[in-house]
Amino acid sequence: MLVTDRSAPLPFEALARTVEQHAAELVSIRRDLHTHPELGRGEVRTTALVAERLERAGIAVRRLRGTGLVADLGATEPAHRIALRADIDALPIREQTGLDFASQTDGVSHSCGHDVHTTALIGAALALKSVEERLVASGVGARLVFQPAEELMPGGAEDVVAQDGLVGVDRIFALHCDPSLDAGQVGLRVGAITAAADQIEVTLSGRGGHTSRPHLTQDLTYALAKVVTDVPAVLSRRLDPRAGAALVWGSIHSGGAHNVIPSSGKVGGTLRMLDAGIWEGVERLLEAVVHEVVKPYAVQAEVTITKGVPPVVNDAGCIDALTAAVTGTGSFVAPTPQSLGGEDFAWYLTHVPGAMARLGTRAAGGATFDLHRGDLVIDEAAITVGASTLAGVVFSAAAQLAGTATLAGVTPLGAVADR
Repeated sequence: MLVTDRSAPLPFEALARTVEQHAAELVSIRRDLHTHPELGRGEVRTTALVAERLERAGIAVRRLRGTGLVADLGATEPAHRIALRADIDALPIREQTGLDFASQTDGVSHSCGHDVHTTALIGAALALKSVEERLVASGVGARLVFQPAEELMPGGAEDVVAQDGLVGVDRIFALHCDPSLDAGQVGLRVGAITAAADQIEVTLSGRGGHTSRPHLTQDLTYALAKVVTDVPAVLSRRLDPRAGAALVWGSIHSGGAHNVIPSSGKVGGTLRMLDAGIWEGVERLLEAVVHEVVKPYAVQAEVTITKGVPPVVNDAGCIDALTAAVTGTGSFVAPTPQSLGGEDFAWYLTHVPGAMARLGTRAAGGATFDLHRGDLVIDEAAITVGASTLAGVVFSAAAQLAGTATLAGVTPLGAVADR
């Protein structure tokens, strides 16, 4: 039976206290994960670590095929089920932080902060377990999704959905590290907060030969360079600039000797844009532009477009619930812009309403780092902020759905600030 007393306070303070009691353990877990990063769909050790800690807390765990897991607590047949998601994979980037707990896996590191996401969700699980009786009495279920392979295209969100990870879920929430915000701040935005993103690869083939006789070849390396420079330029004139499209290359492979024109080469990158409608139909245009650009050089072009993710579009009501959770557990809301980053959390939002928040990770007065760089350093105070926020939003979202609490009337421990 649902709680119907509109004046009943949500248990934000109790959740925050429980998280603080586990703060030292959570930092230790995060450092363990950071030292042993694993790439997407290979997160075997990470999955085992998470499962062991949840099961030790008495939380039922269901492992997904491959890697990752889903766990449930609270009411077994809830009136409302709120899901919380963390991604658990690392990146193929060599760490350059010099930290005592730096990655011990050569060429792999948590340079996007997924170790923080994972740890924050463990902390939220422990806090929710401490008030599970209230969840049960309120008819609320919490589902914890530890998702693999967010950094891959296609990503692990689709694996979770295919394995019934969203069955029975009414709302879903997630956090993502943001090193442009101080620890203690949580960035919130209604509407699109990320961009659509695809993975692009262009492979050229043609007649190679000696660099002294380019006229007897199809000078594939030169043609590849034109793809790198001219395709983004042409797209910028063929797409509505309001789409916010950005084609950026990340890898080029062609040849192996200074005096040999190779017979094949390829370039890879991402195409990102803010406008989801234009993104849905861009493949045909991109392929046509590539062929137009290389036509004068008589090479053969093959364009491979791996459809990635749509934008993450935050539901307004879910942002209200997050606002209540952030301020109620003692942290601060900050405005945040839409970025060109891609996030497969977007696929969950094609099934159920939800929202992603940005978790500040910068030390107050400290340096601003960037994601996907080997020198990323995170203020570990962000872990408890993330854990408290995720635990709190289970209650604020469920109360919102049930109509048993006026979120605007929740007395916060923190405050809204643009610090």
